[in-house]
Amino acid sequence: MWGVEPFFVCLWILIGVCAATWVLSLITGEHSWVDRIWSVVPVAYVWVFAGAAGLQDARLNLMAGLVTLWGARLTFNFARKGGYAPGGEDYRWEVLRGRMGRGAFALFNLFFIVIYQNVLLLLITLPAWTAYLHPTPLNALDIVCTVLFLLFLAGETIADQQQWNFHQWKKRETAAGRQPSPRFLQTGLFRLSRHPNFFFEQAQWWVVFLFGCAAAGSILQWTVIGPLLLTGLFIGSTVFTESISRSRYPEYADYQRRTSPIVPWFPRRGGETVTARS
Repeated sequence: MWGVEPFFVCLWILIGVCAATWVLSLITGEHSWVDRIWSVVPVAYVWVFAGAAGLQDARLNLMAGLVTLWGARLTFNFARKGGYAPGGEDYRWEVLRGRMGRGAFALFNLFFIVIYQNVLLLLITLPAWTAYLHPTPLNALDIVCTVLFLLFLAGETIADQQQWNFHQWKKRETAAGRQPSPRFLQTGLFRLSRHPNFFFEQAQWWVVFLFGCAAAGSILQWTVIGPLLLTGLFIGSTVFTESISRSRYPEYADYQRRTSPIVPWFPRRGGETVTARS
């Protein structure tokens, strides 16, 4: 094993990433730098623990492999939407800047966007630390977790692809001088949940937490703070995102009434799902 505790290696990575994303936000005036490293840094953290075990721990290797798949998929999806291109800032930060004073947003950028979100990215990977400290053989829970993780990964992939296809259609309609109808996605997985990709994203990190539980032999692990805070972040993001959607699309209120906010479920009666015309 490494002479240096891998947790402290991750702390140094965290400090470096916080400094880099904060400085870049000041230089460029864009505030999506944490978004740009969101799918990369957690992969590095988990591999730090797997490497510290000399790549000899089957559970850590499995966790690192699964998180790498998560990161590769998310990086691809973020890149094709232009997230890494100049000007690829999340539209919500522009809206928030308009609602906050300059000084208030500067503090929000430092303490929430940069520090809080980067700390969260470390916290959600710390079940790997639990597995590092408890090098036990793989068990039945690991198999269940692996299957669940892959199912949730597939679900998020499908949801993002459906969203991508819809927005590409919407762009074509607009370019042709036609008014897109519907104006937001309401079919496929989005008929069962207003944010199915949010659900599957969170679910994958709850599964990572369970891997740590499998290693320690108990579900009572302090690392539950990671997925709990991630869930809280997504709840806040959902509320903020939907406030913007309602201001743009009055018909979004009807969609909210009939469709589950996060967890996929059957639509409520009394609402009509509008399908995009091809």
